[in-house]
Amino acid sequence: MTDSRTQPAEQPAGASVGLVAMVAAIVAFSLSTPLVKWAGVTGVVLAFWRMWLSVGTWWLTLAMLRRRARGTVGGIDWPTRRTWKLVAPAGLLFGMNISLLFTAVTRTSIAHVEFIATLSPLTVVPAGALFFGERPNWSALRFGAISLVGVAIVLFFGPTSGSASVGGDLIMLLVLCSWTGYLIFTKRARAAGVDTVSFMACMMPTGLITAVPMALLIAGDGVVTDMTGRGWIIVVVLALLTGMVAHGCIAFAQQHLPIATITVMQVAQPALAVLFAFVILAEEVRALQVVGMALVIVGIALFTRTAQRHRLTPTSAPEPKPKPKPKVNTT
Repeated sequence: MTDSRTQPAEQPAGASVGLVAMVAAIVAFSLSTPLVKWAGVTGVVLAFWRMWLSVGTWWLTLAMLRRRARGTVGGIDWPTRRTWKLVAPAGLLFGMNISLLFTAVTRTSIAHVEFIATLSPLTVVPAGALFFGERPNWSALRFGAISLVGVAIVLFFGPTSGSASVGGDLIMLLVLCSWTGYLIFTKRARAAGVDTVSFMACMMPTGLITAVPMALLIAGDGVVTDMTGRGWIIVVVLALLTGMVAHGCIAFAQQHLPIATITVMQVAQPALAVLFAFVILAEEVRALQVVGMALVIVGIALFTRTAQRHRLTPTSAPEPKPKPKPKVNTT
């Protein structure tokens, strides 16, 4: 019999692994937008080829895991019809999301792209409570507000020169909506028992259903001819960095962290993206932006600590065994 006193210790361990996965995902995503801009290729073209390469890498991973698990108890099977059905909505939204995101990166400034993306908690946190019955720790979310202030400082007090445009900003609003939907349907599929590798192996090819028509609509014949040597390098890097590492980590974290925690932690991404833009694109970083980055880091650290303390507190202590009722003498 399992000792009930050991149960509370399992949840923090799983949560810690989820936090590590989210940190890896945030760093990978922060690198993606500067790399897309550095490639010098039409954004939707990069998204198109990145999706195809991601499909190949995830199915190769699945095949290798099946071969390694062959003959073991409860080995790995090919995705079932049920798995495809559960993952399909997330995949369709992801194909739309990545196509719009890569397009927006090449049509507006990275600062605007990242700032608009940080608005996702305003839609995802209520959605998590509505669809999954999650109860966000509102006392922890106030530290997320500190991070949002820091992000605003980082993004709005940069150099006056830039490539921001209204059209690109409007595309980012569509990116925000599609990303929110992607997280919601990902959470639903993961809650239904779809494992990380099967989810990614089904999500990527399903995403092509929306990514391919969008690429043909926006780039036309340029989908094939607009690629350069640098562009191909970035496609490979993005397929591994975000297509496998980042999205795989988020799908994994869905099993260990509330969707509100995942979303608020991602407010660190814009500050890191600005730092990577300085390294990769030689974009200027001002002293006030460094202050904003510090606020983001402090806010995220306080939020994570408070949220973890909330999760460490047992929500329901083991009920004491009822005392035996005294026997009634009927004689």
